[in-house]
Amino acid sequence: MTLKAIAIQTFGNPEGLAIIELPDPKPAGGQVLIATEAIGVGGVDAVIRRGTLAAYGFRPGHILGGEIAGTVADVGDGVARSWLGRRVWAFTGLGGGYAEQAIAPAAALIPIPASVPAADAVTLGSSGMVAHFSLRHARFAPGESVLVRGAAGGIGVMTVQLAARGGAGAVAVTTSSAERGDRLRALGATHVLDRAGNGDRDAPARYDIVIDVVAGPDMPSFFGRLNPNGRMVAVGVVAGYPPAGFAMEMFTAFRKSMSFATFSADTVPEPGRRAFIAELFTAADRGEVHPVVHELMPLDQAEAAHHMMERGDVFGRIVLTPSGR
Repeated sequence: MTLKAIAIQTFGNPEGLAIIELPDPKPAGGQVLIATEAIGVGGVDAVIRRGTLAAYGFRPGHILGGEIAGTVADVGDGVARSWLGRRVWAFTGLGGGYAEQAIAPAAALIPIPASVPAADAVTLGSSGMVAHFSLRHARFAPGESVLVRGAAGGIGVMTVQLAARGGAGAVAVTTSSAERGDRLRALGATHVLDRAGNGDRDAPARYDIVIDVVAGPDMPSFFGRLNPNGRMVAVGVVAGYPPAGFAMEMFTAFRKSMSFATFSADTVPEPGRRAFIAELFTAADRGEVHPVVHELMPLDQAEAAHHMMERGDVFGRIVLTPSGR
């Protein structure tokens, strides 16, 4: 038996993605096999596909996708058989998820409430977890003002919701259109700015915290948007790395005591990640947070999904669904 998966044939444009067939995988000890119902398409997938992270050892043939939801179809040695047949969310790592079946560590499984669709689970899971812990990394406190740079993507959408839910004094967003701004206001944004940080006349000139999903060449200019003792946390590089000398913007404003940090969920212990995502699913079940699914697309349209991301057409998250599921 074989299964379909999406692999990188050549790094660069989305055309480098290809449909391949693989033998049915078998979970090793401590692993499970999941029949995927929903596969999250994220910014890190695009960064890997472009070859930006080649230094981390990615090679042609790499199967993208780190976040899946589906039903446990098999378990490896040492894994309780009670997992069989259960609907779960799982983090597979930095690959392996763009497939009809995927292997995941049993330690990364989180049961999905019956009322939460699989597509919603992969829209909430890692994006919500990164949003939550990046705000914690920034030492966010109720009443503080937050600017989310690149707010229309999965992480940005969840950061807006969690900052508003956490009592932010203001939640400003950068986005590319008034229509997207209106949608972000409905999720908790109080001010809408353009990509350069200009917008509402009543928007704060500076913020206590900037959560930056974008990075890229324009990132240094946002140090000028920080209050004294302000903190910027970069959680993504969807526009590429910032210029090599970006920290000089901080040194020229030395007396403001600004801070800059990167944040990766890899630094959060697994039990903390699991506990928060489970809590997030419960909050979604109660209608307290809202998954934003841009579009459901068949697995074999992964190339088209990546083209949509490249054009900046996505609001929320694209979710891939294997054919026939």
